[in-house]
Amino acid sequence: MSTPTRTTLITTPTFARHSPDPWTLLADGGAGPVRPYDDRALPYDELLARISGADALVAGMDPVTAEVMDAAPRLRVIAKHGVGTDTIDVAAARDRGIPVVFAPGSNSRAVAEYTFGLVLDAARRISASHTAVTGGGWPKLFGPELHGRTLGVVGFGRIGRLVAGYARAFGMSVLAHDPYVPDDAVTAADAEPVALDALLTRADVVTLHLPPAGAPLLDAARLAAMKPGAILVNAARGGLVDDTALAAALHSGHLAAAALDAFAVEPLPAGHVLRTAPRLTLTSHMAACTPEANRAMGLMVAEDVLRVLAGDPPRHAAG
Repeated sequence: MSTPTRTTLITTPTFARHSPDPWTLLADGGAGPVRPYDDRALPYDELLARISGADALVAGMDPVTAEVMDAAPRLRVIAKHGVGTDTIDVAAARDRGIPVVFAPGSNSRAVAEYTFGLVLDAARRISASHTAVTGGGWPKLFGPELHGRTLGVVGFGRIGRLVAGYARAFGMSVLAHDPYVPDDAVTAADAEPVALDALLTRADVVTLHLPPAGAPLLDAARLAAMKPGAILVNAARGGLVDDTALAAALHSGHLAAAALDAFAVEPLPAGHVLRTAPRLTLTSHMAACTPEANRAMGLMVAEDVLRVLAGDPPRHAAG
């Protein structure tokens, strides 16, 4: 094993959680990994205090700001242990000549499978039955079959296309909206390209697969425009849906059900409007949590950290 000549500060407890391979790769490559906490993310104030001795940073959902970078005179690379870099000030890193790397595609199958699980749960009220039975009840909850229904996929990248394939296996037809994917590519994937507003009015189930959009993509007006009795699933990013408007649409019965795995504020605060909304499944941002995805994600970022530290260009650079 190489004697570490550089230090990689790891702020996320999920790095190498299900496989030692990413950790070993960094250690053997002379980029000695250091993780202050195995059970929680490194608090921001401690990150500021510790970052000065790091040559590389592997972060999870914690914010990596210009302030963090300015406190790190040795920092040569920032790695996002994930597929989205919205928690990193990529522009500030670019201004300082610090590459930002990430792991695109590493968890696509995990998220897609989980997303379709949420579709099934919302449609057939599986979680609701579980809660009732553990509370002493024995309800017969009815929900629609998916065969013959229409799935609307908003965001037709890796994950969206996988979810569309699962839907077709269940006998669903698929609509897709993605302004960055040509119509012929959507059609070639056996989906119908449509505008967002048309998708919302036609789809029985709508699933979101987009990065953060600033203002909610599905605001009160767009939720109201959805097909009456439709189901909404979001396992992408929080902030894509207006939470208050979604709760109102569920309370009124306009939407039959919803299932969410991502939220604008995490963990979901006590007293949040979604906690009391009916026919709503809430999970703790865990769609990507499979051992296979965890290993692949860790290896991708570890390999790029070592490339940058060796003076080579990364394979998966953001921006």
